Amino acid sequence: MTGTARYAVEYPARATTYGWVVQATAARGTITRVHTSAALAVEGVLAVLHHGNAARLNPAVDAELFRLQEPTVHYRGQIVAVVVAESIEAAREAARLVRFDYDVVPHRTELSAQDPDLYRPDHVNPDYPTDVVAGDFDAGYATAEVRLDVTYRTPAYHNSPLEPHATTAQWQDGRLLVHDSVQGSSPTREILARVFELPVEAVRVVNTHVGGGFGGKIYCKIQTLLAALAARHVERPVRLALARQQMFGPVGYRTPTIQRIRLGAAADGRLGAIAHDAISQTSTVTEFAEQSAVYTRNMYAAPNRRTTHRLARLDVPTPFWMRAPGHTPGSFALESALDELASACALDPVELRLRNDTMIDPESGHPFTSRNLAACLRDGARRFGWADRDPSPRARRHGRWLIGTGMAGSSYPARVRPAAASAAAYPDGTFEVRINAADIGTGARTALWQVAADALDVPPERVRILVGDTALPPAGVAGGSTGLASWSWAVVRAAEQLCDRLGELRGVVPAEGLTAEANTDDEVAAQATLPRYAYGAQFAEVRVDVDSGEVRVRRLLGVFAVGQVVNPVTLRSQLIGGMTMGLSMALHEAGLLDPRYGDWVNHDLATYHVSCNADVPAVQAHWIAEQDDQLNPAGIKGAGEIGIVGTAAAIANAVHHATGVRVRELPITLDKLLTG
Repeated sequence: MTGTARYAVEYPARATTYGWVVQATAARGTITRVHTSAALAVEGVLAVLHHGNAARLNPAVDAELFRLQEPTVHYRGQIVAVVVAESIEAAREAARLVRFDYDVVPHRTELSAQDPDLYRPDHVNPDYPTDVVAGDFDAGYATAEVRLDVTYRTPAYHNSPLEPHATTAQWQDGRLLVHDSVQGSSPTREILARVFELPVEAVRVVNTHVGGGFGGKIYCKIQTLLAALAARHVERPVRLALARQQMFGPVGYRTPTIQRIRLGAAADGRLGAIAHDAISQTSTVTEFAEQSAVYTRNMYAAPNRRTTHRLARLDVPTPFWMRAPGHTPGSFALESALDELASACALDPVELRLRNDTMIDPESGHPFTSRNLAACLRDGARRFGWADRDPSPRARRHGRWLIGTGMAGSSYPARVRPAAASAAAYPDGTFEVRINAADIGTGARTALWQVAADALDVPPERVRILVGDTALPPAGVAGGSTGLASWSWAVVRAAEQLCDRLGELRGVVPAEGLTAEANTDDEVAAQATLPRYAYGAQFAEVRVDVDSGEVRVRRLLGVFAVGQVVNPVTLRSQLIGGMTMGLSMALHEAGLLDPRYGDWVNHDLATYHVSCNADVPAVQAHWIAEQDDQLNPAGIKGAGEIGIVGTAAAIANAVHHATGVRVRELPITLDKLLTG
C-alpha cells in the first residue's frame, strides 16, 4: 500500500538499459532477411539482437525458450528480435522500425473435432494417463434408462496479471543476477544455468514480490532469457517488460477445448456410465496437453467410465498453465451436463449430485482421505436459500428481467511438493525463517509467518519471514494449490529442529545466533499415494434482459472444504478471486483468433474483456471445518484454484434456469441467448 514493495523492473541497477521485443508478422515460414539499419539509427539504440547475431545458447531447454537461434517462424507473434536502448522510448521506437522478409508457407490455426490429424499424447499435464477406462461404458450407456450426449466448447483464455512478464538481468564477473516476475525462482535458476551453460550457483533469481501470475508465470518465460542474453551482449543491466499486447500468445494461454460428455443414468438419476472426450490444441513447438477430462475421473460415482484426450498440433503459440488447469474447462462440461441430466430426470440438481456422491475414488478404488462435497452442497444450499427455488425455467420475472439460479460442484487435487526451510534464533529474542517461497499476491508471507510463529511458540511480532530468492533454501513454485501446503511443512520441521536445539542449550542463544535447516524430501516421498482433494459447491443467481439478452450475475455464493484454515482473510480473498475469475470466464473472456492471419484479434484489455467492478456482485465465500490427518503437518489442502472450478457452470446453469436457453459454448453472450 505504501509503494515500497519492489517488483521485477523496479530494482535499482547502475547504467540500466531497456529491452523491447519484436514479434513475427508471419504465421508460419522462414525469415530470409533482417532489416535493422533504421532501428540502429535511432538515438540511444545499443543493439538489435536476432537469430543472425545473437549468442548461441544450449538447446537443452523447452523449445519455446530457444529463441533468436533459428530463422524458423512457428506462429504469428513469435518473438524474433529484441532491441536494447538507453531508454524505453528509444527501444520501442526502434523495435517498430525493425523489418523482416519471410518465406511464408500455409498455416493452420483452427481447432476442430473433425481434424484428421488429431492424435493421442503420451500423457496429459502434469503426468496423468491420457485415457482411462473402467467397466464397459458402451454397454452401460446402451442399457441406461436416461441418456445424454452433448458437446461443450470453451475458447482460449489469457492470463492477464497486473504485473506483466518482466525481468531485470545483470551480469558481473561471469555471474548472473535476475530479478524476475515468476511464480518459482528455483526452476528459473536451473533453466538459466542450463541455457547459458553456467554452474547453478553462478545464477541468482530474486522474485521477492510478484504482481500476479494465475499459472502463466510458473516457469521461466522468454523475456527472462532474452533479458539475460541482451545484458550479456551489451555488458550492462537490461530491463525487459512485455507490453500487455505482447503477452497474448508468446507466454502461454489456456487452450480452447471441445468436450463431448455422455451420461447414462437410471430414472432416479444414479449414474451408470460416464464418458468424457476432450479435444484441445498444442503448438508445433512444444507439446502441451490440457488435462480437461481428468476432472471427471474422480468427481462422481459410476461403474462404467471412459475419459480420453486428443490433441491438434497447430501453428499457434504453445498453451500453458492457467488457474486450475484441466479442472476449470472440464468442470464446465461435466457440471453443465449434470444440470441437463437433472432436468431429464426431473431431479433437483443438488440432489442429483448427492445421489452420485462417493467416499471411494472411482479411479483408484481407495477411500478419499476426506471428502466433504456433500457437506459443501448442503451448507451452500442452506445459505443460498436453494429450497425456495421453483425448478421450472422462466418461472421468475421482474419487469424485463428473467431471474434464474444455478449451481455446480467442484474439486481440485490437494498435493504437496518437497521443500526446504531454515529457522534462526538470535540473542535479542527474535527469529528469522527463510524459504524460497513465492508470494504472488496471495498473502503467502502472512500465512507462513503465522505457521512459523505457531511452530516456534512465540509471539508473531518476534518472527521475520524471508521469501522469494534462490539464495534461500529451495522450495517449489506457487502453483497447483501446493504452495502453502508444501512450504508450511518445511517451515514446521525447521522450527521443530530449532526448538529442539534451543532445548538442548536450555534456551540460551549463542552470540552469533542459532540456525536449523530442514527439508521434506524424504517425508513427501514416503507419503502414501492416496486420493486427496479439496471440494466446493458454487451457487449463482442471474438476471437476463428479455429484450437485449444482457446477463447480470446478482449474487455468487460458494462453500468449500479446504482442510485447516491458516488465515481466514487471505483464504476468503483467494476463494472470492477464483469465483470472480469463473464469472469472467462465463460471461466475458474469449481469445478470438483470426484464422486468415493466425493471430489474436483481441490482444489487449480493451478488447479482451474481463470482469470489472460493475460486473461483480457481492460474492460470498464460506468453508466448513475440516480436519484431514493424511495431508501435511498443518492439515492444509490449498485454496488458490478451487474457487474458479465450477463457477462458470453454476452461472451457465442459472442462465438456463432463467431463460430456458442452454448455452454450451462460452462465453454466454447476447447473440447466443436472443436466438432462443
